[in-house]
Amino acid sequence: MTKAVFFDVEDYEKNFLQKKCNGKYDYYLLPNPLNDISKLDDDIKDADIISCFTTSRVSGDILKNFSNLKLIALRSVGFNHIDLDYCKEHNITVVNTPNYGNKSVAEFAFGLMLDVCRKITKACIDFRDMNINPLETIGIELGGKTVGIIGLGAIGAEFARISYGFDMNILGYDINQRDELVDKYEVEYTDFDTLLSKSDFISLHSPLTKDNFHMFSEDSFKKMKPSSIIINTARGELINTQALYNALINKEISGAGLDVLESEETISDTDYLSDISMLNSEKLKDTVLNTRLFQMENVIITPHIAYNTKEAINRILSTTIENIDAFISGKIKNKVS
Repeated sequence: MTKAVFFDVEDYEKNFLQKKCNGKYDYYLLPNPLNDISKLDDDIKDADIISCFTTSRVSGDILKNFSNLKLIALRSVGFNHIDLDYCKEHNITVVNTPNYGNKSVAEFAFGLMLDVCRKITKACIDFRDMNINPLETIGIELGGKTVGIIGLGAIGAEFARISYGFDMNILGYDINQRDELVDKYEVEYTDFDTLLSKSDFISLHSPLTKDNFHMFSEDSFKKMKPSSIIINTARGELINTQALYNALINKEISGAGLDVLESEETISDTDYLSDISMLNSEKLKDTVLNTRLFQMENVIITPHIAYNTKEAINRILSTTIENIDAFISGKIKNKVS
């Protein structure tokens, strides 16, 4: 029987996976991420299939310990946490779960934008502390403002739909231009620098690639309006953290709403608390800067939860099982590598 091991499994996922796997696979449901093979039992190292979330950092050094691995079934759209080069060299297929969180992520990103520009979190905290000062919570309206969307795939397109409903002007930056977005939501495609200079808000919805790593650099922030706000629910590495911090301190931009951070695993992953040697100089620097960002009143940071709705989770799990079933039957769906 095919052996499948699921990592990063939350309690609310267990019933679904048990019902779908019983009688079909020799399966294991593990709560921990796949970060340290030394913590794993020997009897799962001959797994045919592993499945994980973005909290697992799956390097070649980890993968080489699996003697029979044929498929990595990701429970995410993103795949930058997987060593794809190793997978290609060793004929390991990698599949993902696209389109599960289009509405969830787009709605959350828009919520972050509203939160930052209307100072909702600050007002809530101040009121709770009985510090009521309306002058400190003066915000701005969205209607009539310009929002720039980086990446107009499924999530970016949904974000455009919501923005259009709020009567916003929409600029788009993407390699592929979609005529239906121009027709439906009056999206104006433009180049990167023009989007930076004209946008009151910028929302990131691009996958992370080698080409767009740190696309928001010191130079990028200097081209933005001093009143502009940046929103990131995509990948933390799209933004150079040092450049973002400098831009906020120097008032080159007005605020930020972030659901993702560079080196965010150093905050959420307890492995870093038990083994400080895992923190190289770059991760240590990012962690210090992230801590400073947390302390800013014009910055909202959430723990990578934009996808986290009941509907999206159900789609993730359903697509994951469909991907595994298809692979076993000789068909490959949603192949990344």
